[in-house]
Amino acid sequence: MNRRYRKTIIAGNWKMNKTPTEARALAETLKTRVARCKWCEVVLCVPFTDIVSLTRATKDCRISVGAQNLHQEESGAYTGEVSGKMLKDAGVKYVIIGHSERRQYAGESNELVARKVKAALTAGLRAIVCVGETLKERDMGVTNEVVALQVRSAFDSIPTTDELKKIVFAYEPVWAIGTGRNATPEQAAEVCTYIRTLIRKKYGARAARAVTIQYGGSMNADNARELLAQLDVDGGLIGGASLDPDSFAAIVQAANQ
Repeated sequence: MNRRYRKTIIAGNWKMNKTPTEARALAETLKTRVARCKWCEVVLCVPFTDIVSLTRATKDCRISVGAQNLHQEESGAYTGEVSGKMLKDAGVKYVIIGHSERRQYAGESNELVARKVKAALTAGLRAIVCVGETLKERDMGVTNEVVALQVRSAFDSIPTTDELKKIVFAYEPVWAIGTGRNATPEQAAEVCTYIRTLIRKKYGARAARAVTIQYGGSMNADNARELLAQLDVDGGLIGGASLDPDSFAAIVQAANQ
């Protein structure tokens, strides 16, 4: 982490877990453990049905509420979808875009991810843009090529450094998500540094050093401190561990050192 230039962000991705009642109870527990952190921002990215419950439960603390997806259009005949404008009005601050599970199960392409990034920025939301390679791609030695294509596709919807200030990149190697297998601190740092290099080439050094780049992929209470000690790892996008208040609080405390 480098707090001199950029914000440290720990974001929990609850995925398809927790009813509104359960979400409120978990938030009440977390508030006493993580809401007073001085050095990092805490975000809970929750299912759509939990958003209203969470915004109410966290209104008196510093936990921000995030969504896990949005539609690329502002409105229209898109049954079952939710727009950025709707999320913003509901109290959402962040939205995850391009998570590997969306890319894999919903067939989201780099082009669609870019359109969703644009939609998020238009709505006044901060986008957590996920990038990362599969195990096959890593074994083939094309990690940088895959990540570069994903990052540069997102650039198409970020025309200026003003928009870039609302973007967080999350490096999530697909082979480490939900598997219990995580990248080593050196592997995580290498790709996060590469992402910052891509940003610097596009927007300049000053803008690049201000962008938060998270690591996701089985970050937990045991490995968080070592991962977060890497210069270009500015936080984490936490999956399963974010559903356990003790584990999540330990990760936040590691980031708050």
